[in-house]
Amino acid sequence: MFPQGAGPVPDPAGSHNERRIRSFQPRRSRVTTSQRESLLRLWPRWGVEIDGLRRLDLGALFEDPELPVVVEIGFGMGEATALMAADDPGTGILAVDVHTPGQGNLLGLAERMGLTNVRVANGDAVILLRQMLAPGSLAGLRIFFPDPWPKSRHHKRRLIQREFLDLAAGPLAPGAVVHCATDWEEYAEQMLEAFTAHPEFENVEPDGGFAPRPESRPRTRFEGQGLEKGHRVHDLLFRRR
Repeated sequence: MFPQGAGPVPDPAGSHNERRIRSFQPRRSRVTTSQRESLLRLWPRWGVEIDGLRRLDLGALFEDPELPVVVEIGFGMGEATALMAADDPGTGILAVDVHTPGQGNLLGLAERMGLTNVRVANGDAVILLRQMLAPGSLAGLRIFFPDPWPKSRHHKRRLIQREFLDLAAGPLAPGAVVHCATDWEEYAEQMLEAFTAHPEFENVEPDGGFAPRPESRPRTRFEGQGLEKGHRVHDLLFRRR
């Protein structure tokens, strides 16, 4: 779709990585002209391929070695990510997804809004966390509305489980906060159970339950659609010990 180095590539880690739990479900949809133009213009400067072959220098990536950086896994079309970046310019957001239209849309939003604290990563966040980030290098992790895989036989594909939390604990600095949100009741309970049982995380809420929605997390169209259907959104905030 793009000349080499001028845009995201399909599955940048390729076959050199073993079969594994993935942080995404591949999607195919049309890239608009404006999204393509944004990718061609901005990807060489703000895009990151998750190839698993190197360790990222976050200070160099954001052109500020003192900037705290959070990883956001799965950002959709990027509207909420751009709003969070605008509200907190003192934090870098490394936003991870494989949805090409969303990648182009977020890059375009960042440019139009004058944001310098957003970078877009293409590929599997599991590889990013496991192989490309230094221990203790992240100030936080955000996972909003991950695929709930509602069928019982597919629950093993859910991202938030013990194996993933073991992996995420490595690049998170002590005190870093993991913020998750879901509108799937049963998945929310599973998330809470997994985090509570993990020795490397502690609940920010004194009562050990779900957290009120922080003002820092904007409501999205997706969330609004769920609320209209009667879904209840649960936020979880856990701190790396």
